[in-house]
Amino acid sequence: MIFRLASKNDAIKINTLINQAYRGEKGWTRETEIIEGNRSLLSDIIKLIENPISNLFAIEINDMLVACICVEEKKDKAYIGTFAVNPNLQNQGLGKKILNLAEEYAIKELGYKITSMAVISQRKELISFYERQGYIKTGRKFEYPTDLNIGVPKIKGVTIEHLEKVHNKSLERNI
Repeated sequence: MIFRLASKNDAIKINTLINQAYRGEKGWTRETEIIEGNRSLLSDIIKLIENPISNLFAIEINDMLVACICVEEKKDKAYIGTFAVNPNLQNQGLGKKILNLAEEYAIKELGYKITSMAVISQRKELISFYERQGYIKTGRKFEYPTDLNIGVPKIKGVTIEHLEKVHNKSLERNI
């Protein structure tokens, strides 16, 4: 498995992967029943690749793009997002390995002690996965952002929930 920073040459493949993983018909978890429309646009992926505070990774196996994940540098936390695994390879432990590599990058390369993410609250199975990886719900929720061009809710009351993980036990007591 190769874990490398994405380039503009990867943008089309990453955009396709994200839309298949989030809104496609395969995979152990997806948003198809909750949100309609594309999850990402090619222009958004290019902006992430070009943004100096975003570290978008392309993950390859046998020269094939199989996943992506982004570690964005925020004020006091590294934000993990744009995380997608090829639906045909989901539920095999690959996502857990990739998440661990992204967290390791945030800690060792960027110097963060806390990683955070936002997940659709209605995706209980995905939130449970992240909780098993050490993330906790922060209690912060907000309405689904229809203005970001990431799809439109099919159901009422869709919210986004924040999760965090502290990577230094001594910090946990101070939160």
